Amino acid sequence: MIITRTPFRVSFVGGGSDMETFYSRCQGMVLSTTINKYMYISSHRFFYPDQIRVKYSVTETVNSIDELKHPLIREAMRKVDVRGGVEFSSIADIPAGTGMGSSSAFTVGLLHCLYAIKRQYVTHDQLAKEAAEIEIDILGEPIGKQDQYATAFGGLNVIYFNPDGSVKVEPLYINTEVYNQLQENLVMFYLGNQRKASDILSEQKSNSGKEDKFRMLKSMVTLVEDLRNCLYSGKLDDFGRILDANWKLKQQLASNITNPEVDEIYKTGMGAGAGGGKLLGAGGGGFMLFYCEKPLQAGLIEKLKPLRTIDFNFEREGSKLIYFADEGI
Repeated sequence: MIITRTPFRVSFVGGGSDMETFYSRCQGMVLSTTINKYMYISSHRFFYPDQIRVKYSVTETVNSIDELKHPLIREAMRKVDVRGGVEFSSIADIPAGTGMGSSSAFTVGLLHCLYAIKRQYVTHDQLAKEAAEIEIDILGEPIGKQDQYATAFGGLNVIYFNPDGSVKVEPLYINTEVYNQLQENLVMFYLGNQRKASDILSEQKSNSGKEDKFRMLKSMVTLVEDLRNCLYSGKLDDFGRILDANWKLKQQLASNITNPEVDEIYKTGMGAGAGGGKLLGAGGGGFMLFYCEKPLQAGLIEKLKPLRTIDFNFEREGSKLIYFADEGI
């Protein structure tokens, strides 16, 4: 058996500038971190050497890659050239469609597992690049590149998306006390309402060509620089304010990013002591993140009952091979 573990990510500011419609005109930037919630992909040599079995929400047993209905598995197997005699399954700590990059974590982790099957070393950069190619170029998903790079590399980073299509990951080496305090001051709530990100991102992608939306994205990129400076200076009082500014801009990028229920939750959270926050992912549902100082968190949680809080810590590592037996083919 081979098992890979790939972390989910939390994006703070700059989301949307990782789409080609924006970064082809102006460098995009996102500041994000990975957390200790993971996608696990396991593979095992299948009893029937000419067949493939994959287990996710359904189980498929097929005779060739072309017969696979799961598009990410089909295209990842084609890219790495693993043809048969293998069985895959996946387990995740967080539901899909909740704004933490689950689709890209799945693709990155699957590619990592496939390369391990072939006993081939692969870099985090290659995993991210190939995952983005599968999701965006081959399958035509209307998404950006931040999730693939965030989950592959892991850690607290500024990720740059350059007009020539290249990507640079800059780790943020901030003071340990600031790093720990930031973790303590973040509170995450599960709202439910799982949704398919592409439904919202398709509109956002189309809108990003409009000059007013393009200017909003440029302002969000500027906030990435502000947030990085906030972290290096240790002035965490500004962290919530910057999150709030980013959220106010983001919800104007497409019509379904927010809704009256989300707006009311956000308003209640801000009134209960949060300094700022945002909905994670494309929008519409999933997880709401607030920046709230520790002494005020009990009041925040009380005001937002019965919403469920999710405990998490930052994760410094990206996709990794956590178990390898002699399963090469």
